Amino acid sequence: MAFRSRSGTGLFRKSLVGFSVNPMFLTFLPAIGLAAYWFGVRGASVLLAALLPMVYVARTEFAATGGIRRRKKKASMPHKRFVELLDTARQETHQTGAQRLLICLAIEDFDHLAERHGQAAADQALRKINDRLHSSLRTEDAVAHLSAANFAICTTPLLRLDLELSIQLASRVQSALEEPIHVDGLGLYISASVGFCPSARAPGTSGQEWLNAAQSALTEARPFGSGAIRAFSDHMLRSDHHRDGLRQDVTKALASGEITAWFQPQISTDTGQITGFEALARWVHPEQGLIAPADFLSLVEEEDQLEHLADVMMRAAFTALQRWDQLGMKIPKVGVNFAGPELSNPRLVDKIRWELDRFDLSPDRLAVEVLETVVSNAQDDIIARNINALGALGCCVDLDDFGTGHASIASIKRFSVSRIKIDRSFVMKADRDLEQQRMISAILTMAEQLEIETVAEGVETAGEHALLAQLGCDQVQGFGIARPMPFDDTLPWIAAHQQKLAHVPRLMDGKGT
Repeated sequence: MAFRSRSGTGLFRKSLVGFSVNPMFLTFLPAIGLAAYWFGVRGASVLLAALLPMVYVARTEFAATGGIRRRKKKASMPHKRFVELLDTARQETHQTGAQRLLICLAIEDFDHLAERHGQAAADQALRKINDRLHSSLRTEDAVAHLSAANFAICTTPLLRLDLELSIQLASRVQSALEEPIHVDGLGLYISASVGFCPSARAPGTSGQEWLNAAQSALTEARPFGSGAIRAFSDHMLRSDHHRDGLRQDVTKALASGEITAWFQPQISTDTGQITGFEALARWVHPEQGLIAPADFLSLVEEEDQLEHLADVMMRAAFTALQRWDQLGMKIPKVGVNFAGPELSNPRLVDKIRWELDRFDLSPDRLAVEVLETVVSNAQDDIIARNINALGALGCCVDLDDFGTGHASIASIKRFSVSRIKIDRSFVMKADRDLEQQRMISAILTMAEQLEIETVAEGVETAGEHALLAQLGCDQVQGFGIARPMPFDDTLPWIAAHQQKLAHVPRLMDGKGT
């Protein structure tokens, strides 16, 4: 009986303590205080009034620390410590046979984030990306922040790890970044390319070799656009070896024709007709195959070959226009990108005029694409004079990546801009995001008032295409229309597109035609 009595007393005490930290307990305090006052125990009522805040604080502290333990935010590992973890993981794999998956991901267009919104916003976005990656994984999985736009993830040992499960895990990581990241009131959409390597397929014996393999898979994924996933395979080791020599090969590649123009179409949202193509640099290496622009354009700049590249693109564009004309294909214009070094050439306008005459083309067939950052930073110097002179010559002046360089309306009018190209960061998931739609509507309203045409870049889905047409964007361009293609591939694509338009039902006018 004594045992039961003590147990009953303990249970009662435990229940009383639990009830005292329950929010419902607070509702009884006024009644208890009033009863104490009514029965003349005034000291008790004063004591209860004094204890009320303390009870509430105690209850809150208990819920935060004792009752509900919040999961702490985890920081990403530094590179060196992560490689050490990979070394240990490889040793464990050899001893136990349990498999791990190493995933590398790159945030697309992260370099432009700081330019558009400032470094503080970019740092805030990185912290939120880190939190999302951790929340999508198990507590024991390790995350490393390798560089500004690159992360790596090593899973804990898995009993079963095949290709299907690896792809599912990689997709889960991508899905964690799909929802917009809110920074300073703006919703930023983040997309990532992913490469992965299971420990069983990793080359060598060290953690660094394993990491290099996953990064090679990531490099293979990036040319295929955001959202691409690639698994490591042995042929990537050979690619890595040859990639080390790209710097020495890039100048020779420009001279030999390995780097040439591929063409991506732009179409009207009103009629569906082709309004032009953009010439984009592509390097088809004789040993490594197609090399991603991100992997060689920086080398072109470092080797001071940007002007040479612009010349190659311009001549390829003029050749394409000439051949389309000969085949009876009506392609109004081709856009060619011109950067700061090309626009700083005092002889640029004379060179372009001479090339147009040589190919027997009118100036309006060339769209000179200039980054908004170049226009917004250009002063009254040779760059400004060249842009204005090309506009006066009759060339179209396209303001590329609009929304990233903070160009003023005055500068748009000053440079006689013919067309603005809305950056893909505004287009991404616009059919599902009201904030994106408002931004696009504001840009389109400004363009309409300035009587400037608009092209939306990076259109990847039918929903984005339909929305842009509904909002009044003039033209669209992106993977949802067609990927960049060699010139010979443009011929069947144009034919197929025109045939498709011929079968589109047309509304009859008032005359019944």
